[in-house]
Amino acid sequence: MSFDSIYQIAGSAMRAQTVRLDTVASNLANLDSGADSPESAYQAVRPVFQTLYQQLADTGAIGGASVMIADVVPGQGKPVARYEPGNPLADADGNVWYADLNPVEEMADMMSASRSFESSVEVLKRVNNMQQGLLSLGDLG
Repeated sequence: MSFDSIYQIAGSAMRAQTVRLDTVASNLANLDSGADSPESAYQAVRPVFQTLYQQLADTGAIGGASVMIADVVPGQGKPVARYEPGNPLADADGNVWYADLNPVEEMADMMSASRSFESSVEVLKRVNNMQQGLLSLGDLG
């Protein structure tokens, strides 16, 4: 596996975690966005990641795996009705509809995505240090 391959794998992980952070930000931003019907309520979004295996050219063995964003899909939760008859968005029954989101779960997902991103940055730093070490070997002669 070459250094280029490591950069590509770490870069794919950083892109994936950026999409994950984007979806968390969208979900948190719309946490309190009401709607006048269940159909028009905000629907949480979730990224779907897919593994892309790389084969080594000389042996055909699996040499590494990067990640691809396969899709961003709506969450499975149903909109939640809150009785708010004074709200201008209230329906005929006085309900305002909100996304079924748990802010604690969203924050935990955000922290996990941030840590994963930081891990990829650390991999890139280590690879850079290894490359610098190889270049310094040329100075010995």
